Amino acid sequence: MKKTTVINSELSTVIAGMGHMDWLSIGDAGMPVPMGTKKIDLALTKEIPSFMDVLKNILSELEVQKIYLADEIKTQNPEQLKAIQEAMPGVEIEYMPHSDLKKNLANCHAFVRTGEMTAFSNIILESGVTF
Repeated sequence: MKKTTVINSELSTVIAGMGHMDWLSIGDAGMPVPMGTKKIDLALTKEIPSFMDVLKNILSELEVQKIYLADEIKTQNPEQLKAIQEAMPGVEIEYMPHSDLKKNLANCHAFVRTGEMTAFSNIILESGVTF
């Protein structure tokens, strides 16, 4: 049995297959996922698991060099923005309109759906290198 923190087999496989500058997205329960993008559905019920629980779990195994967030998170969900920044100090952030973030899900290796129920709790993680 796997000893490290990401034990979901689908998610672990995606992370293991990522290279430098590949994208992985995590989002709230309502985020629409484009046809053709792999969806790893972890949602069990409202708020379980939370966006931040899933993000922290993924960060335990994935080296992230940059993140992409919706502009709207700044005004519509500043608490979540603060939590993201605290979880990834020093990581570059690029903001874009939510509509563009949704379109960019088509460029992700996978989308991880959480039980999160707060607006604009969506992120694209760009993988870095560990050397």
